[in-house]
Amino acid sequence: MDTVTLIHSKEQDSLPNRSIGAILIDVGKLTPEKAERILRLQRERGMRFGDAAIQLGLLTQADIDQALSRQFDYPYLMKGESKVSEAVVAAYNPFSAQVETLRALRSQLMLRWFDADLGHKALTITSPARGEGRSFLAANLAVVFSQLGERTLLIDADMRHPRQHELFGLDNRNGLSGVIAGRATAAEAIQRIPALIDLSVMPTGPTPPNPQELLGRQPFAQLLQELAPSYDVILIDTPAGGDCADGQMVAGRTGAALMVVRKNVSHMSAVRSLTDRLADARVMVVGSVLNEF
Repeated sequence: MDTVTLIHSKEQDSLPNRSIGAILIDVGKLTPEKAERILRLQRERGMRFGDAAIQLGLLTQADIDQALSRQFDYPYLMKGESKVSEAVVAAYNPFSAQVETLRALRSQLMLRWFDADLGHKALTITSPARGEGRSFLAANLAVVFSQLGERTLLIDADMRHPRQHELFGLDNRNGLSGVIAGRATAAEAIQRIPALIDLSVMPTGPTPPNPQELLGRQPFAQLLQELAPSYDVILIDTPAGGDCADGQMVAGRTGAALMVVRKNVSHMSAVRSLTDRLADARVMVVGSVLNEF
């Protein structure tokens, strides 16, 4: 008997009625032969596809849950299938208490800042010092916005201690520094995250000798204006505010900042100092996050 191969196209990913079986075949969890065995048992017993697959020992409940998430455009990752770090908990465990807290923060930000009609699309993520969880929060917040169906871009503007390319397992040869310097285009610097449908990341690129001067140049402001029509949410990770003025410079371009502080680590004097500097730059601090993760 001749073998018939069903070719999968990218357009199919957007079809709302794709079956769980088709999704699992596409991601390599099932072969067509095993899917046929499941369908046969499903018809014979009047069972759901997932229940039949589990009874046959061909799939786990985690496999079924992941397929359902893709069927309903709520993608997340399984451990081992991606280069994305497990520190990006929203990408791997979206139903945990930690991620529920991030979703609550997302809702607050949607109410307090993000408004396309007002041109509020970009938000700076800042903190007084290093080690307070700023990059961790920026990465996970970007994931939960993308899971909402918002076209999300995460920009790593921390050219002193970049983290986002490590968290998402990305090539850092092209990035923000090259775009501002005119050595790369935005299209070359932006990388899509496989399986996280609406998420893109622009890493820092090569470390320049003059990050603050680069961020202060007009091309950075122009870049944000050019990117705005293509995205619903733009989150920008910045260096610690106590180390340099880079974050203040970026926040001046976005008009708003989210302050990250860490329980039993951050000093109130440093928090007040950074808040005052942002106010002097006419930056709206939309809120503060007490990071306990």
